[in-house]
Amino acid sequence: MTPSNSPAAGAVPTAIPGRFDLGTIGTGLAFAASLGELAEVLRAGGPAGTAVVQAPPGTGKTTLVPPLLANLASTPGLASIPGALRVVVTQPRRVAARAAARRLAALDGTQVGDRVGYTVRGERKAGPGTLVEFVTPGILLRRLLDDPGLETTGAVILDEVHERGLETDLLLGMLREVRQLRGDLSLVAMSATLDAPRFAALIGGAAPHATARGAADDGGGPAPVVDCPSALYPLEVQWAPAAVPRLDGRGVARGFLDHVADTAAGAHAAGVSRDPGTDALVFVPGAWEVSYVAARLRGRAASGTEVLELHGQVSPAEQDRAVSGRRQGGPARIIVSTDLAESSLTVPGVRLVIDSGLTREPRRDANRGMSGLVTVSCSRASAEQRAGRAARQGPGRVVRCYDQKSYGAAPAHVTPEINVADLTGAALTLACWGSPGGQGLALPDAPPPAAMAEAIEVLRELGAVAADGHPTGLGRTLARVPADPRLARALLDGAVAVGHHAAAEVVALVAGDQRAPGADLTRVLSTLRGGREPAARRWAEDVRRLETIARKESAAVGPSVVTAPVTSAESPGVVVALAFPDRVARRVPGDGPARYLLSSGTRAGLPAGSPLSGHEWLAVAEVSRAAGRDAAGTGALIRSAAPLTADLAQAAARHLLSDAVEAKFSQGRVTARREQRLGAISLSSTPVRPSPAEGRTAVARALSEEGLGTIGWSTAADALRRRLALLHRELGAPWPDVSERALLAALDTWLGPELEKMA
Repeated sequence: MTPSNSPAAGAVPTAIPGRFDLGTIGTGLAFAASLGELAEVLRAGGPAGTAVVQAPPGTGKTTLVPPLLANLASTPGLASIPGALRVVVTQPRRVAARAAARRLAALDGTQVGDRVGYTVRGERKAGPGTLVEFVTPGILLRRLLDDPGLETTGAVILDEVHERGLETDLLLGMLREVRQLRGDLSLVAMSATLDAPRFAALIGGAAPHATARGAADDGGGPAPVVDCPSALYPLEVQWAPAAVPRLDGRGVARGFLDHVADTAAGAHAAGVSRDPGTDALVFVPGAWEVSYVAARLRGRAASGTEVLELHGQVSPAEQDRAVSGRRQGGPARIIVSTDLAESSLTVPGVRLVIDSGLTREPRRDANRGMSGLVTVSCSRASAEQRAGRAARQGPGRVVRCYDQKSYGAAPAHVTPEINVADLTGAALTLACWGSPGGQGLALPDAPPPAAMAEAIEVLRELGAVAADGHPTGLGRTLARVPADPRLARALLDGAVAVGHHAAAEVVALVAGDQRAPGADLTRVLSTLRGGREPAARRWAEDVRRLETIARKESAAVGPSVVTAPVTSAESPGVVVALAFPDRVARRVPGDGPARYLLSSGTRAGLPAGSPLSGHEWLAVAEVSRAAGRDAAGTGALIRSAAPLTADLAQAAARHLLSDAVEAKFSQGRVTARREQRLGAISLSSTPVRPSPAEGRTAVARALSEEGLGTIGWSTAADALRRRLALLHRELGAPWPDVSERALLAALDTWLGPELEKMA
């Protein structure tokens, strides 16, 4: 492509003072050849100001598209964005947002925070002169709720839409509505996979899935799609399945992680012997697995090899170091990463990829009232994107630590988060947007009705939405807290009960991806307070931010439901119980492994040897499906919890308290007990004399469930009933209907006197 300074059709504005020099920025990037086409379609093609960019990772779309839109905003004759308004670009992860901003600023020859900046949770480097700002989807969602018109924004670029993150899906629908009010707002979606037509139909105004749900169609047709060919070099694929299963009852098997580490060490040593410039990228599913594999690699990799960790819990400085290229003359590197490095950023110098084939995805178990992250096989599309990281800058190699059969059995694409995740936070966002339950909003996939109904019910219990689904004042306050609505409410309630700082500590911990050894949340909290964990700095930043919010907003919830004094040791359990009252748990009596009954009715085990097993009451922050010894035959495992006292459990979950007489009919008589419960947990059970009404109810229930035979008909009574049935069938009235259905409907009439005696 030949750079041009003229605004002729199809030309790319570049090398003009005050604008981005796309000729220099695009040097060596495959997407530079597609810039002219994108500029043209944004100016005149299809629905003006919309486009879908489909390009594989590493082609340069994240680097080149934002400055192109910024240039179009200020080029006479080409402007599709009137005025010098900011271009906002979403990245699904904080490290990707920072890395993208840093790279574009470096290519532009400016400092981060000047013409190019970023805003992520707890960190902002942007100013009045910023033309391109990279943000996470959550940041943009909260901006939309505060400023639905995005008056200071001229264009929005949604990157990595193929990942189907819940927040990005919500943004697609909400921004489509903003464009119906602001035709001058440009909207570009960028995808690394072949699902571009789906997004083109959605943002361009011809979303078939949306119109079926009643959303308006602006009739503009699908947005234009701009493709870019893959820039991959030759890629060698090897299969190295482990002799042990990838998963066991506790999650990822340690034996498998040992295999991944040993495979990476051997493959990297062989690669470096052929090409000293070879760096390796190892994919494992979570932060704990990253730390485990990295620790083993440090003892097995070739001497002098630098082993780096890349996941959401390491410090920003460590993240930046991992995604930066090898220093001039520096040692060979092995970067162990979660799927953070799969598609949203490029790690320079990688010629070798070691893939565990596993990822962590959200899952919701409606039957047990559980939700959280589970480890599953990654999709084939994800596996291809991971492999492609090795062939961006030259011939590469991928070693898959699983067999071809497992690859073939994996899903073709990632599961959309909206279909499997807990939707409480999304439901609150939609309510505040004016689309309760997503009604009338064009989304890539409709939220599952049962999951959405459950989420709205949780919001009603929190006091966040009214009966009609629209937000209350408290709901709008909770929406401003960067945490799940239940944790947001616990932050504000807990600030009154245990203090602002203590509440912020626990909410920051539970909201993060911290693994609790032995499920003991208090142990992790103690370690973080001591600053010994790599995640301690990030956690401390989150605590400071949440504490500021708590001091500002806690008055919105009024007096706390916990009125008794709370010690510092009890604080974590109280805050967790305030967030998840349905997960307050009591130990089930008996020998053997520790089993707990949650107030929701779910039974779950504790990991063997957990220091929590001696506590009668727990506040459970995370519980998930599991098998094996730790689940203690319950089918579920407590992954994170804090101890609690009986009194504090009942105070935090007091809306679940019940006190009722439960009568039973058995063997011809009625008995009753007074049952005091906390949800499904029995607190006390005392024998009492049933009232006549309770007796009648018990008999009616027993007869309905077990049939009239429960009464024990005498021979004479049974014969009489048969004769009456014959007369009713043959002659009709006045002979009565004595069928089971008819007799059950008239119990008080024919069984009333006996019911009084039974009581």
